[in-house]
Amino acid sequence: MTSALATPAFDGRSAVFARADVCHEAGLTLPQGTPRILFEDDVWDFTDVVGLPVQLALCTRRFDFADITDSRWRLVAKELVLAMLAPRHPAVAELPRAHRTTLHLRSCAGRLDEFTRFFRWLTERGTSSLQQLDTRLCDAYLAHRRYVLDEHGAVVGEQGPATRRSAAQVVVDLVNYRELFTADRVPVDLRPWGGATASAIAEMPNGRTENKTQPVDDAVLQPMLAAALFLTSSLGPHAIELAQQIRQADRLSSRKTSGFRSSNRAPVGEFASLLGEYEQASTPLPKLAQHYVASRLADGWSAEDPLLSVATGVLARQAGESQFRAQWMPALRGRLEEAVAAVGVMEVFGRGADQITTADTCSLLPWTLLLHRAQAVALVGIVRTAAMIVLATASGMRASELMELRIGCRRPPEEPVPGFTRYRLASKVIKGQPLGGTDDEWVVIEPVYRAVELAEDLHEDQRDGALLFGRFAFTVRYTWFRNWVNSPAGQRLGLAPIPQGQVNLRMLRRSLALEMAYRPGGVLAAKIHLKHIAVATTEGYASRPGGAQAELLAEVNRHESDRNLDLVLTEFRNYQQGVLPAGPGARSLTEFFASIDAQLDTSTSAAPKTQRNDRDVLNLLTKRANVLHLGPANYCWFTDPSRALCLKLAGTPTADRPLVGMCDSARCPQATHHPYHRPVWAEHAERTKTFLGDLGKTRKTEHARLRNDYERALRVVAEIDAAATDQPDEDCA
Repeated sequence: MTSALATPAFDGRSAVFARADVCHEAGLTLPQGTPRILFEDDVWDFTDVVGLPVQLALCTRRFDFADITDSRWRLVAKELVLAMLAPRHPAVAELPRAHRTTLHLRSCAGRLDEFTRFFRWLTERGTSSLQQLDTRLCDAYLAHRRYVLDEHGAVVGEQGPATRRSAAQVVVDLVNYRELFTADRVPVDLRPWGGATASAIAEMPNGRTENKTQPVDDAVLQPMLAAALFLTSSLGPHAIELAQQIRQADRLSSRKTSGFRSSNRAPVGEFASLLGEYEQASTPLPKLAQHYVASRLADGWSAEDPLLSVATGVLARQAGESQFRAQWMPALRGRLEEAVAAVGVMEVFGRGADQITTADTCSLLPWTLLLHRAQAVALVGIVRTAAMIVLATASGMRASELMELRIGCRRPPEEPVPGFTRYRLASKVIKGQPLGGTDDEWVVIEPVYRAVELAEDLHEDQRDGALLFGRFAFTVRYTWFRNWVNSPAGQRLGLAPIPQGQVNLRMLRRSLALEMAYRPGGVLAAKIHLKHIAVATTEGYASRPGGAQAELLAEVNRHESDRNLDLVLTEFRNYQQGVLPAGPGARSLTEFFASIDAQLDTSTSAAPKTQRNDRDVLNLLTKRANVLHLGPANYCWFTDPSRALCLKLAGTPTADRPLVGMCDSARCPQATHHPYHRPVWAEHAERTKTFLGDLGKTRKTEHARLRNDYERALRVVAEIDAAATDQPDEDCA
């Protein structure tokens, strides 16, 4: 192909952005005194730009164009990136196919990476100008990025659609911004892939399919959450004290502490005084970590030397010296050996640890074993990760929102109604918001609030406004957490091992949404009351309808709609198989199913259309699915508020939702019981029977109440068993 328009003469300068201030053109703010970023610079460093999200990695804030060796293509990349950062620039706004909204720095960094890769590939192919680019080369590059090759050039896999879209977007951008470029341009008649969008070329999912983010597997979620809650509640207070001990020890004996002497003479007097204090207090000398002991052995120390494991460097700094010099040992050995014989040697941290009840409630043990400094720091980090897991799992906050949390983010608890406390956290919403984010608040449950309080107490910087977690790699921290739980230290405390399995913050958010929507008695509810989380999320939505909790609640509502349709369809199929519901509302539900079944019966119909597939059945069941609410031991079909027993008991007969927490499903005419609920009622009957056996003869009132409760549970179990074996009546079939 040949171009119909000649490329302007190139003198090394941009015809559009010469000497431009990049941040000014892009609308980015730099602090006073910060060097400006000029268009001609080969490195654009946005690190100090005001309002960048904490989640944005430092490497993403630095655009390095020097990796593009050809000076013409380097200028093309600069012009393109600035055009995407400044879409309102006069020269950009007139381009018919240019982006009309500003791209995020992260997106621009990704574009630059792909451009660098594309230009390198062109150079390797012997292409020296964009004028040589044709559809054949475009297809070749897409194939190059699409497939994964082994060392012999054989295809062994395929890249995801995001990688394919990035590859296609390079060419699409070069076409769309062609008139902007000064040094080199693609041919004017180049229309790769018929002018299709990069997403279409990459065969990106259209967004209407199932969410690709899978929830955390139940076998992983349950022990993970149980361990995190145990660490935050039982180990948390002790970890705070341990963190304070670490900071205190560092102030006295850290190598980074200033003010120490650096002398050549042996400090015999200072050591004698220090060791005397150890002996007087009967305090063991500090012990070296095992890898330092191994280094001493490698240097020729004897394994029988009584000073082999003594942390002489720590003692030297406690005596005022910056380090322990080897030439001091002959003068100090005798006094050191006397101290070792008198008080011994022991790890510094974990001495006299308080006892706690283990997670399996089987025994009382010291909350930690003796620890070296590195081990103590790691344990504090594990507890901080546990707080992070509780916060993410029970609040649904995104990674960007967690990273924006700061010291002082806990709002004072409120008590709008006596006995009911509201807990709130302040952070920012980053996703989909302008640069700098939007201030928002999350209404959370008390365990989340306490987990944040613990994270604040463990923080080294206690000043208000300091980042609580900062930028972190959750998968790395979770791996450390799981390894610790599965290690002898975690097993010693009675924690259940956590199986292998992927866990990330997106999966935790989806798990919360699905648990709230599908399983009110599920894995999360075993440790944290899901009703409390649902109430907190609803309150957060009510106080800030456009906030982050509104998005989470909308996701939950979508899952609830899908769940209700699945449950109604399942129960309808059960009805067709002769497994009937039980409970006061069973007759009404059975009659409804019979009417639907009659509509599906096409044996007597002359119409050619039949309704047999699940989609047609769901259309008929949708109205009833909209009134289904899940109780812990029943289904509530809230078709008529005036008949709802819970609303009558609460004195709110006009409410539009049932009060599931006040449900008496054995008496409510809109409640049904199904085989799914039998284990709950059977367990309740067994526990009630146990309580009855433990009651004394004098507690007649309590005995009568429990007896009625026990008989009711047995009656419900019997009704469920009977309904599951009965066949539908002929007039209902």
